Amino acid sequence: MVIRKPDSSPPPDAGIHAEWLEEFEAAARRPLETRLDYAFIRTYKPVLDGASYRLFHTMEDYRRSCEENLPDWLGYGRVCASSVNVGNDGKRKVGR
Repeated sequence: MVIRKPDSSPPPDAGIHAEWLEEFEAAARRPLETRLDYAFIRTYKPVLDGASYRLFHTMEDYRRSCEENLPDWLGYGRVCASSVNVGNDGKRKVGR
């Protein structure tokens, strides 16, 4: 928390916050459809975007294919059993 005297100048980052507020207000005035277009970033996903469909005979085949062909950053990897914990509420929590 920053404490300033009433007669002191604004903090050096005050202009940045004002700029953010101005951008936020401008975005809020845009139509919903435009805001939704800006909200999602379309990223090419290797392998997934390469074919219109894939067929797997078992879930294990699907999982193996994901592990072998998809980059980790897509999040299709398996979770190790040692990194899964059960919280006090009984829900599973994945640790990192």
